[in-house]
Amino acid sequence: MIAYADTGFLCSLYAPDSLSRRATARMKRQALPLPFTWMHQLEFRNALRLRVFRGDITGSQRDASLSALLADLATGVLKTSAPPLAELMTEAERLSALHSEKIGTRSLDILHVSAALVLGLAQFITFDKRQARLARAAGLQVPLR
Repeated sequence: MIAYADTGFLCSLYAPDSLSRRATARMKRQALPLPFTWMHQLEFRNALRLRVFRGDITGSQRDASLSALLADLATGVLKTSAPPLAELMTEAERLSALHSEKIGTRSLDILHVSAALVLGLAQFITFDKRQARLARAAGLQVPLR
């Protein structure tokens, strides 16, 4: 594994939205697998439910998106990964102390960047500008602009 994708990227990849084409194009060039953590699991499922609530997707689209993600977990496109919680929290606090007051990063964004660092990855894939800024400040390459 060389890259970590945030949940927003995964949502665009598996559920239709305005960034889905860009996510699909990126995946065609991406070295695999991508890690899939407990944070992804919770945030992805909740994001799909919120999209249904907002009327952005239907319940059947939600189910299809989840099925596609689970298929990619089964075939190795995504790999279940568990960064050690103590290391994750230590890194998250370090990043928060160094960058939150300057960048305005949210807790889950900090946790995802921390996970990439703890897992020893070089790249961070996101469409979120603040999260990308944090990832760059932490020394990660951010291939999407």
